[in-house]
Amino acid sequence: MKKTKTGKTTKVPQTVDEYLNRVPEPARGALNRVRALVRKIAPPEATEGISYGIPTFKYNGMLMSFAAFSDHCGLFPGAGPIAKFKNELKCFPTAKGTIRFAPDKPVPTTLLKKLVRARIAENEHKKGR
Repeated sequence: MKKTKTGKTTKVPQTVDEYLNRVPEPARGALNRVRALVRKIAPPEATEGISYGIPTFKYNGMLMSFAAFSDHCGLFPGAGPIAKFKNELKCFPTAKGTIRFAPDKPVPTTLLKKLVRARIAENEHKKGR
């Protein structure tokens, strides 16, 4: 169970589909596009599930998480990819491991592909140590 800002408790979703079914449009569509792109680029061994209550892909560790919030959507590729592409991300609010975007102004597909590929490379490098 998870408490909401209003103090209500909600059941944490058990699957990505369950999570996305709870998200209203247009955020659901934006997150479905993120999900499809990560699935397409991630190695076949990558898995998806719920971690910390949000959809997460894993491949040699956390690959990419994404979520919907009341006023934005968020991508969580980790600090490395955000630092690497900081100039291309200057139109989006970022924090150490987070990129915020409006559902109607998503991260461009080309940039999202770069972020996922950078995280894959980072995770493969860590595994090789």
